[in-house]
Amino acid sequence: MAEHAKQAANISQAMVIDTPALADWLVIAPIIICLLGGAFLLTQRKNTALQGRTAIAILALLVAACIGLLVHVINNGPIVMTMGRWLPPFGISFAVDILSALLALVAALVAFFCGLYALIEIETHERRYGFFPFLVLLMAGVSGAFLTGDIFNLYVWFEVLLIASFGLLILGNEKPQLDGAVKYAFLNLIATTLFLIATGYLYGLVGTLNMADIAIRVAALPEGAPIHTIAAIYLVAFAMKAAAFPLFSWLPAAYHTPRIVVSAVFAGLLTKVGVYALLRTLVMLMPGSLLIFSDVLVWIAAATMLIGVLGALAQNDIRRTMGYLVISGIGSMLAGIALTSDLGLMGAILYAVHSMIVMTALYMVCGLMIRQAGSHDLRQLGGLYGRDPFLSALFLILAFAVSGLPPFSGFWPKLTLVQASLAGSNGWLAAAILLTGLFTTIAVGRIWIMSFWRGGPVGTPDGESIAVHTMPQLDPAERRDLLFPIIGLTALVIALGIFPRPYLNIAAGGAGGLLFEQSYIRAVLGEAAVAPETQPQTETEIEPENGSGDSLSEGDTSGDGT
Repeated sequence: MAEHAKQAANISQAMVIDTPALADWLVIAPIIICLLGGAFLLTQRKNTALQGRTAIAILALLVAACIGLLVHVINNGPIVMTMGRWLPPFGISFAVDILSALLALVAALVAFFCGLYALIEIETHERRYGFFPFLVLLMAGVSGAFLTGDIFNLYVWFEVLLIASFGLLILGNEKPQLDGAVKYAFLNLIATTLFLIATGYLYGLVGTLNMADIAIRVAALPEGAPIHTIAAIYLVAFAMKAAAFPLFSWLPAAYHTPRIVVSAVFAGLLTKVGVYALLRTLVMLMPGSLLIFSDVLVWIAAATMLIGVLGALAQNDIRRTMGYLVISGIGSMLAGIALTSDLGLMGAILYAVHSMIVMTALYMVCGLMIRQAGSHDLRQLGGLYGRDPFLSALFLILAFAVSGLPPFSGFWPKLTLVQASLAGSNGWLAAAILLTGLFTTIAVGRIWIMSFWRGGPVGTPDGESIAVHTMPQLDPAERRDLLFPIIGLTALVIALGIFPRPYLNIAAGGAGGLLFEQSYIRAVLGEAAVAPETQPQTETEIEPENGSGDSLSEGDTSGDGT
């Protein structure tokens, strides 16, 4: 009876009374910008000239909002915006910590540069079919997935981005596009169905959909509760969306079919949302289940890395090669998750940021190569160094970065993951990461040698360069406009490699927020939601004073809590 009275009292006081601070509106600003911008662009479907300029303005505004959001979170900790005036866990909440704010910002940057590239790449009839509205609405789904604090609404935002991505995939209505779209949609719908089933089971078990509330209730479940089964379903669903082994077949079947800028968007964003969902559900919500599956996940990660890069070595189509490199990168992120330590998670976050930038840029470079050479078959390429030495240099920088070589952005994630593997007594995983880096260097080096260094297509005599005289001439203004977004992303790759400290600190903060979720829970549910004995003594002191480790998440096996 007393419990019922307490529940009634809680419900009676479950309304938002105070007006949110103006800065807190940054939580939902990215979603509002994308939804309103996408709706406006749909009304301008026939005004193809206005569409491009308006989309770039919308995406620039999105970048500005995400920068403000990340700065706000770094300075003030996790922030929450509640919809419908019902306090969580009753109402729908958007909750942002360092991890979600960081990924939202990088996604916005990728979309902005892809939009600039699309101004040249996307033709008038493709604009009329809705490229720019689909791109902006895709960012609504991506931003919503990163920023939501409700696991059911994570499913909803997945659906939004899936619908928008399907529209981008079939843009042009060509037979290969339709074939790739069917495979893409079918396998992703299976993953989505599994996601929804797992969410239904989870709600039936814990009685809430709020992520912060789920974290508390899962930790309090009795022995024998089927939480590991639910976690296994989530693992399969998100592994399929992230294109992890053995559920990756849809990616190489689909990513080479659309326009190159669409492939760049997909490579930079879609699979990373699947990785983020794994981080949020397994690491933060179900750390005990992650410990159970960590050994299996390590093998999945190693297989994804190696099979992805071996697939890249076997391809003659540069678009397919890039697709397999995306898969290989997913394996590196999964390795960080599987290690369950703060250093491993830091490496996974670093690699996600790096991969979003570098794979988008590589796809753009490949698009410019194809425009100049008139073919995407490596056997038909050659002589591009003589035609465009600057593009050759850009590709080489990005090739070094994706291989994990210094002084570029890919070096730090690789180093962190190797350190985490060795610290966790997984020397063979460290060897797999290094071997993957070696094979990646060979794969991208092969592309550079055959496309740029070789004098022409297969059969060209040594010492001759015939391709320079046979390639179509690009308009100088068009080449300049296509190079601009590539240069912008390449500059980020160089900057993150040479000046890594802010990059490393933010990633460390994101990993800490996952392992020690008390700050996230307090931001969503209030101070009373976290038991005093589980609260850190200070902002930087993770372990309790008695050193018992009671405040550690089950997902942390390192035991150092730093």
